[in-house]
Amino acid sequence: MSESLLSDLVCVVCGREVAPEGASTCPDCGLEGILDARYDLGRAARSMTPEALQQRAQDIWRYSELLPLHPDGRRPPQPVGWTPIIDAPRLAARLGIAGLALKDEGRNPTASFKDRASAVGVAHALQTGAATIACASTGNAASSLAGMAAGVGLPAIIFVPARAPLPKIAQLRIFGARVFRVDGTYEQAWDLCQAACERYGWYNRNCAVNPWLVEGKKTAGLEIAEQLRADIPDWVVVSVGDGCTIAGVAKGLQEMHSLGFIPRVPRLLGVQAEGARPIVDAFAADRALQPVAAETCADSIAVGHPRNWRKAVQRVRSCGGSFVAVSDAQIYEALRSCARLAGVFGEPAGVAGIAGLARAREQGIVAADERALVVVTGSGLKDVDNALAAAGPPQDIAADLEALAEVLTASGD
Repeated sequence: MSESLLSDLVCVVCGREVAPEGASTCPDCGLEGILDARYDLGRAARSMTPEALQQRAQDIWRYSELLPLHPDGRRPPQPVGWTPIIDAPRLAARLGIAGLALKDEGRNPTASFKDRASAVGVAHALQTGAATIACASTGNAASSLAGMAAGVGLPAIIFVPARAPLPKIAQLRIFGARVFRVDGTYEQAWDLCQAACERYGWYNRNCAVNPWLVEGKKTAGLEIAEQLRADIPDWVVVSVGDGCTIAGVAKGLQEMHSLGFIPRVPRLLGVQAEGARPIVDAFAADRALQPVAAETCADSIAVGHPRNWRKAVQRVRSCGGSFVAVSDAQIYEALRSCARLAGVFGEPAGVAGIAGLARAREQGIVAADERALVVVTGSGLKDVDNALAAAGPPQDIAADLEALAEVLTASGD
């Protein structure tokens, strides 16, 4: 495995440069001073060539030059990344755009995009000698952390809000994580986790205070660039909760453009739920974020106080992108259309990007002659209750052929 070419960290608020072994947030700006990792891209261009990558394993570790880890460090054993990109012409026609592809992150080991961040977080925790790792999550980050930690035998402690879906909690428990279901919101669970990590010395996986987690998320952007090369789309669409995912995807795409893998950086479209849209509003008004009370069927993006909003806004602005918000009804429609027109079963937050693309077409943000890629961030099996609410129940009939005929006749079939 190649050597990491990490050079330093820089504060997204004040621009202060911090040594990689320094604080996890800016010494001057505190928790608001989220740090961004920088690499020696000139050196990376010499070793991370298309020819060299062809000889490497198809997982996130193929990009070791652009990850903050020692080359001989221990990694979780599960194969994370290199998820497929699926052409979706029928869904593109429904949305009224020239082309559409879906990157199905539900193919990761615990069925979500968050495996990328958790794999890097667990590897970094081992590198630092941590005895326990913890996070707060609406579900997917928690289940991915539990799975990656189980793979290396690292104890995991998870804080989830009361609204976390049972399938995600089931994953946490079966992986052996210690789970605290907090009687409150995600923000309250996050604050409790933060305080507990400080008191007990646990490794903190939360992206807002751990710059290494976004480096795992950016591997999706690195992959998109490598998988598509000259056929890069006009837009890459990502659902947005804390802001870490879209910031990471954008960073990966920008780094691959700097390395010459793609001719240009696509524009990024961030999608939030109408009931949890503080980044959309901050971006539109060009002002600081104002927290809100979050309420949406898409639990993975039900974040009223996104901690990584600055990094998200800065990355999206830098590529000429935009943000939109969509209703729960539009998310339900996207659940149906993604499955029925493209054969991909995503959870509500996973398909929010498709709803956002439809909204962006209505607003004239995305043109009819443009092509897009939507990152479907999690499997629909993560939230079967909302899937059934969107799809409707089955028809109950007697075990009798004439009963079936009667139902088919009544329905015109």
